[in-house]
Amino acid sequence: MDPALGPPDAMAEKRDELTPMMRQYHDLCARYDDALVLFQVGDFYETFCGAAERTARLLEVTLTSREDSTGEYPMTGIPVDNAESYIEELLEAGYRVAVADQIEEPGESPGVVERAVTRVITPGTLTEDELLASDDNNFVAALARGDGRERTLALALLDVSTGDFLATSSTSAEAIADEVSRFDPSEAVVGPDSSGDPLPEGCMVTPFDPDAFALERATETVSTYFGEPDALLAGDAEIRACGALLEYAEYARGGAESGTDEDADGTARNRLEYLTHLTRYDPREYLLLDAVALRSLELFEPRAVRAREDATLVGVLDETASALGGRALRDWIRRPLLEPDRIEARLDAVEELTGSVQCREQLYELLRDVYDLERLIGRISRERANARDLRSLRDTLAVVPEIRDGLADADCARLRELREDLDPLADVRELIDDAVVSDPPIEITEGGIVAEEYDEVLDDLRGTARDGKQWIDDLEAHERERTGVDSLKVGYNSVHGYYIEVTNPNLDAVPENYQRRQTLKNSERFVTPELKEREDEIVGAEERADELEYELFCEVRSAVADEVERVQALADALATVDALVSLATVAAQYDYCRPEIAERDEEATDGLEIDVEGGRHPVVERTQESFVPNGAALSPERRLAVITGPNMSGKSTYMRQVAQIVLLAQVGSFVPAESARISPVDRIFTRVGASDDIAGGRSTFMVEMDELATILREADERSLVLLDEVGRGTSTADGLAIAQAITEHLHDEVGATTLFATHHHPLTELADELEAAFTLHFEVEQREGEVVFHHEIAPGAATGSYGVEVATAAGVPESVVERSRELVAENADEPAGDGPEPRADPQERGDAHAPASTDGGSQGVPDDVARELRSLELAHLTPVEALTELDRLQRLLEE
Repeated sequence: MDPALGPPDAMAEKRDELTPMMRQYHDLCARYDDALVLFQVGDFYETFCGAAERTARLLEVTLTSREDSTGEYPMTGIPVDNAESYIEELLEAGYRVAVADQIEEPGESPGVVERAVTRVITPGTLTEDELLASDDNNFVAALARGDGRERTLALALLDVSTGDFLATSSTSAEAIADEVSRFDPSEAVVGPDSSGDPLPEGCMVTPFDPDAFALERATETVSTYFGEPDALLAGDAEIRACGALLEYAEYARGGAESGTDEDADGTARNRLEYLTHLTRYDPREYLLLDAVALRSLELFEPRAVRAREDATLVGVLDETASALGGRALRDWIRRPLLEPDRIEARLDAVEELTGSVQCREQLYELLRDVYDLERLIGRISRERANARDLRSLRDTLAVVPEIRDGLADADCARLRELREDLDPLADVRELIDDAVVSDPPIEITEGGIVAEEYDEVLDDLRGTARDGKQWIDDLEAHERERTGVDSLKVGYNSVHGYYIEVTNPNLDAVPENYQRRQTLKNSERFVTPELKEREDEIVGAEERADELEYELFCEVRSAVADEVERVQALADALATVDALVSLATVAAQYDYCRPEIAERDEEATDGLEIDVEGGRHPVVERTQESFVPNGAALSPERRLAVITGPNMSGKSTYMRQVAQIVLLAQVGSFVPAESARISPVDRIFTRVGASDDIAGGRSTFMVEMDELATILREADERSLVLLDEVGRGTSTADGLAIAQAITEHLHDEVGATTLFATHHHPLTELADELEAAFTLHFEVEQREGEVVFHHEIAPGAATGSYGVEVATAAGVPESVVERSRELVAENADEPAGDGPEPRADPQERGDAHAPASTDGGSQGVPDDVARELRSLELAHLTPVEALTELDRLQRLLEE
């Protein structure tokens, strides 16, 4: 076991003999034995024994020791005021962190200061802005299985920082794996039956209390938040996952909050009052994107190691002004819509905002003043918000009326609905305005946060303190005049309080009523009965004022927390407006068009319609100096395109461009094209690029085959499939055979709309034989021995792959290039000799269709065939292409 976790062995042996404070530390470590405990001692969080040695190495801080009657223990401390930066490093090292704070002031009660874990910090339960890596959602997931033959698998997802809470389930583990990939949780909470669950890669896996997953207990947990679970969730598995996740979030909150209550059975609850909505969804309600598609289409992360971080679809679409809008936009991209009516509603809003420049720009400027309301109200409800957080909420509420005014003349129904949803929360704004000063300090226990005239008692206390300080200010002048000592000073320090200081040469002038308080090297400090009395009044009034201010602030904060649902509804409306403005801004700035959405016929089984004129790749066009637009025409009658062309000609870019245009249309965005008509797609599959899984024992070819197996098993006529260079990881013959078989299966059995980029040129002939297949190629030309790419797509098949020329352009040494050309020529021209074994002569193998020898042409070959042979650019053909040409010429001879 990790020595940094659990109660230290050295303390456990002497637990009853430890000092009260060290016993506190031991017991908290025992209770939170899966976390590294940070134990507050004054201004530092301390760790002891094995935890101290581990944190000293990880955080590069000094290892010291602490001694009591039972022995000496290693100790390491980090400052409370700067703890987040150290906690982040502990999280990155794979630890959960339990923060044990002092929950009472020293001297407040006899004995040791009371401490309790106020929060358990894990990658999936972060709420601190300093620890959250971005404005995007940070989900913790829980997986649970149901009973019965089907063994339903449920997934619950919670963003503790915003309160977003989702649940779904399926009898297919693959479907849940896709959802896990879609939401990319930072942590997964699992129960006792988690073997084989589709856990996300690279996230912390947290085994949790098996009892929390029990149906009866989970039902009770869910019902305390949302009422009867059966009215919200579909089955026992979802109830178990949601109940366990709620308990884990409560556990992570710690046990010192005032929101703690108990169930009927006495179980302690740390309720998360801001969790007001649980959304149950069916993955089939949205366009499905698995982990492979998310990576291939570069929706959120670039594939290339050295690529720009913003070279992603979200990177080029995100012109949002607020964190709320950014999260909403990412969710729209993560879950594109299927229903045409919902898509059209967004498109209507985007179209109106695109056409109204003044309205769009005004809304953007106003939205820049919107704070992250979801995380703000979360902190307020968890009682972790300070006065500045309340002012941030107030400042956001102040711009809501102006945003409503900006939408006052909206024509489309969606924008009018959003205007009605923008509740200004005037009562909350007025409360904060009245109660909290405009520029409050960060600390909420040291006064200076409650506004004047908010509370009469507080005003009286402040008046007493203010009058007392004015009397003291006047005292210095009065005493100088009375004693004749011009250097006399009246001062204050926290140890001795107020004093009158007289330098040594003037001590003879000190009046009899001065009482010595402190002797310094060059002066003496005195106090008078009147000064002492005033000091008691001032200090007493200030202390009572600070205490009262804190109480008043907590009351205001609690009153605001009671409006959590209204704040969350406002946050949702603001987020939607911001995301729509962002889509409109991009559409206007980069000349996007409104796509036409074809009506969705649920009964139809005849495929999709994707008709794009002048389409552009939304990311590539922004990262390159120029971009050549290309159209796409796919329909039930022409649903499988075999695309050929040289490397670097644009095949992969074109395929992803089509997929991203479809996805954007279903997000409700305008698309980079001259025109587009799109049928909503149920799922996008991709097999693009080469990758391996060495740690998992899978070669590049095996990864490719696994991805293809998923496509062939799960795709249907409502799917869009992208295939790029299938069959490269094996022999040419095997690869071609696999590619052909896959093409036939997708055409004959699956019926999916497919773009298939390949260097297997015999597939172009297969396309001629398949009813709904056709060929496309990218145009190139040679100039002075160099290949010039036009990046334009055209009907028909390419004449070559130009691999050697691409190698030249990449800087491959000239000697290697020349040798490559020689080998290409040899493989194409020589029927026998060294190298791969040639195909047997048709006449030698007794082929009934072998051409007979003739006397015409060059060496018995007819003139037309001879001319074609001479015109072939053998240096530009791959071995497979050369064999294809020879096969074609052989058929000419037969004819």
